[in-house]
Amino acid sequence: MLECSCDKLPKRLLTKRLLAQTIHWTILQTGCCWNVTCSVNQYSVPICSYCKSVLSSIELKHDLRRKLFGQHIAAQVILKAVTGFMESENPKKPLVLSLHGWTGTGKNFVSQLIVENIYRKKMRSNFVHLFTATAHFPHEAHINKYKTQLQEWIRGNVSICPHSMFIFDEMDKMHLGLIDILRPYLDFYEHLDGVSYRKAIFIFLSNIGSEKINEVALDFWRDGREREEIKLKDIETALSISIFNNKNSGFWHTSLIDNNLVDFFVPFLPLEYKHVIQCGLAEMARKGYLFPNKKVVVKMARDLNYFPKEGKCVFSMQGCKVISNRLGFYI
Repeated sequence: MLECSCDKLPKRLLTKRLLAQTIHWTILQTGCCWNVTCSVNQYSVPICSYCKSVLSSIELKHDLRRKLFGQHIAAQVILKAVTGFMESENPKKPLVLSLHGWTGTGKNFVSQLIVENIYRKKMRSNFVHLFTATAHFPHEAHINKYKTQLQEWIRGNVSICPHSMFIFDEMDKMHLGLIDILRPYLDFYEHLDGVSYRKAIFIFLSNIGSEKINEVALDFWRDGREREEIKLKDIETALSISIFNNKNSGFWHTSLIDNNLVDFFVPFLPLEYKHVIQCGLAEMARKGYLFPNKKVVVKMARDLNYFPKEGKCVFSMQGCKVISNRLGFYI
């Protein structure tokens, strides 16, 4: 992996006055990414430029295969979409991924894996911008202010680093209409007011559509078919329609879907009992146990809740989300 030489750059970048007088956020110290080199323009602002062949598809593939359990569709789509986009010298539009599934199935985890394979400082990089609906956009009455702030934040950061990444979590709790202000930045425009957004990445995370995904997984299970037989085409169209028509989410009748600006709707299947065991063993290894105790993990896994009722420990209702904190109780 290549690294850029940003250590000599100023410790602070643009403040709100150079971006927009109304913005109350400040762009702080830069965190260089593996796929950029940086220089300073006449305004002492770091400008990032693309370096070829720096994202190793082998490393990303290895991480998805070794660390992500039970998500063959997501692993395949993410690998091809991200590597194809990063290896393109001149993408026609930003990469837009929408990850959907029940809690604990790996949506946040996958977004972190993508970040870790692109940015040297990983999630601490200032080129990675994580928004959660309840923390950053809590009050519906302030939606117009949020729209202005979000527009200026994206414009300012992409101006500094074209390879910026924006992650929006809790899309199911996002206020209606807010996300539509992103439409111009996700489209095929070469430039908007002198800024190109074509090398940026936008990732949306949501529980919306999980019922449709679970329904498909259940149908395959009841038919005696392996989950690995489920293909993206079996879910994606119905999933996108379900998301578009869900009145309780920020995607309801959004122009992002209506104008086909989301490149992939990525389904995360409900995890099975065997995947919970894998998560538990991996978590014990992460905690420093050289020889993870499978008996401990099995005991913990059996105490979790599963569905459907007629099955015995088929699909986990909590996924892997509670494993880290629960393990200590059984050790």
